[in-house]
Amino acid sequence: MDAFFDGVQAFTERWLTKRKAMKVAKKNKKRTVLSEALEWLDAIVFAVFVVLLINQFLFQFFIIPSPSMQNTLLVGDRVMVSKLTYGLEVFPEGPKILDSRLPDRDEIITFYNPQYESKGTLFNLVSTILYMGTFSLVNIDVDENGNMREKLLVKRAAGVGGDTITFVDGDAYIKASGTGEYVLEEDFRAQNGLSTAPHRSIEKSTYVWYNALARLDGLYSEGVPSSQLPRHLVEDQQSLDRSVSFTDQYGYDKNVAIGRLIANPASDDARSDWARLNVGMYVPAGYVLPLGDNRDNSGDGRYFGPVSAKSINGYVATRIWPLGRIGGLYSADV
Repeated sequence: MDAFFDGVQAFTERWLTKRKAMKVAKKNKKRTVLSEALEWLDAIVFAVFVVLLINQFLFQFFIIPSPSMQNTLLVGDRVMVSKLTYGLEVFPEGPKILDSRLPDRDEIITFYNPQYESKGTLFNLVSTILYMGTFSLVNIDVDENGNMREKLLVKRAAGVGGDTITFVDGDAYIKASGTGEYVLEEDFRAQNGLSTAPHRSIEKSTYVWYNALARLDGLYSEGVPSSQLPRHLVEDQQSLDRSVSFTDQYGYDKNVAIGRLIANPASDDARSDWARLNVGMYVPAGYVLPLGDNRDNSGDGRYFGPVSAKSINGYVATRIWPLGRIGGLYSADV
């Protein structure tokens, strides 16, 4: 690491020395509008270059685009992301060099969105340079509605290598490496002195109609006619509260599989889907499972699985905006 920064320092010193020599030479020349413009352009290019170096190798500012980490981080909050903590990317989305470590459990990380659809290499390059070169003030990577597309995600490292994590009615259960039983995440956090920020925002009773809806969909997919649907599922589904808006794709898929098994207990595909979702997700070595603190409004590892250390972009160190909420994000910072 020291050798790298020594190299950066030497390069910067050579650059500045060259610039100073050029300025001295220009003093003896007649100044024109063109020479003034070129001098300003040279200064701007140098400033952008320095900003890009800072963003790529030291720290990067990031704007929170969604409520998935609420109330830890709110939409519009700006955070400072350390780019050194988990190794140094040679270039955006490139290989890592120098010292590297995996995130510890509970650290808040940024990582490349596995579900991001690229608009092409050239667009990615231009949008990244603009975003980083303006300290996140300019972002051209937006959708048709003008909303920022999430190339980078911010989540909490809820699961680490060796864990198995399953979900029941939106609640996470963790079986840590070396243990033999699942523990409700809330209890697991209390036992291990972890953050209490992850939370639920809907009533658990909501899952009565949500699970019924998914099981009925499973029955329909197996060709069960409406007249033969279990009455209790129909009644539970009819209790749907249309004022509640949330999506739990993991829970929905599991209950669809249960509905298919009710219709056809011999279905190997349905049994396999149910068993996989019931056991949960295993987090391999070198991976973490990222989850949002706002568990009922977060597109996270429940949908795309654990993420590799190679895709982890940085460590969210502190909040820098708004002014009234500047400060640390971890219990040790408070």
